[in-house]
Amino acid sequence: MIAIKAQELTYTYSVGTPFEKTAVDHINLEIEQGEFVGVIGHTGSGKSTLIQHFNGLLKPTSGKIYINGTDLWAEDTVRRAYRVKVGLVCQYPEFRLFEETVYKDIAFGPGNMGLSPAEIDQRVRQAAAAVGLKPKTLDSSPFELSGGQKRRVAIAGVLAMEPDILILDEPTAGLDPKGREQILSLIKAYHKQRRNTILLVSHSMEDIAKYAKKVLVLSKAGVVMYDDVANVFSRAKEIEKIGLSVPQITRVFELLRDQGYPVSDSIYTLEYAKQELLRMLEERGVPHA
Repeated sequence: MIAIKAQELTYTYSVGTPFEKTAVDHINLEIEQGEFVGVIGHTGSGKSTLIQHFNGLLKPTSGKIYINGTDLWAEDTVRRAYRVKVGLVCQYPEFRLFEETVYKDIAFGPGNMGLSPAEIDQRVRQAAAAVGLKPKTLDSSPFELSGGQKRRVAIAGVLAMEPDILILDEPTAGLDPKGREQILSLIKAYHKQRRNTILLVSHSMEDIAKYAKKVLVLSKAGVVMYDDVANVFSRAKEIEKIGLSVPQITRVFELLRDQGYPVSDSIYTLEYAKQELLRMLEERGVPHA
């Protein structure tokens, strides 16, 4: 089943003014249900504008957007319902925390869905557990928490609405390496458990390579690539030509190939690099531990 479909999707800011700019230009895209997609692109490529169409925050200038087969902007579509089905975690979401306790902040979204108190309570506790928050934290003020914990609370507030599609826009921005690893590992575990559709927008090619299954590459308001991680990063030179980086390990193996070493062009994580080097040693009869 197709979770997200964009058909000739176009969005232009400030139409009819000297500041008119097309941020998304005739994009055609299909993302299947259950995919974990990494979204990359340089600043101004259209990433943020595109993802805001997926839950109806922006209305297309032209073209259509379908969520689970429904035209989001058809006259009979109840868009409010789809803003629940498509959860969007914006950059620095902790700045939007406002309730007295962590529990109330996480419960805010489910509370607006008309759920029973028992259902809300269950969702709050499940979402808190999914992002690694201890039960005793629920009674604390969110403003007493560390930056990383606040980020978890904000993400939990979206998870508690149990969206079919979860979109995270730079969810680890500003976090230290340990905090980034923890957040992304929790998101990966959540995806494995729920099997919902996840879009991860990130500037970190290493994070995309490690966690995503597919990669959507945007440039100049359009889609340049959408394929499996290995296939995308095997086109390292093309990616670099549009001003993007590739994982450092991919670059290392690209340099090895340029020097004549017969290494794979689909190396994008340290684990794959290790396996490839062991393969080469074995072919050359070099013993290894």
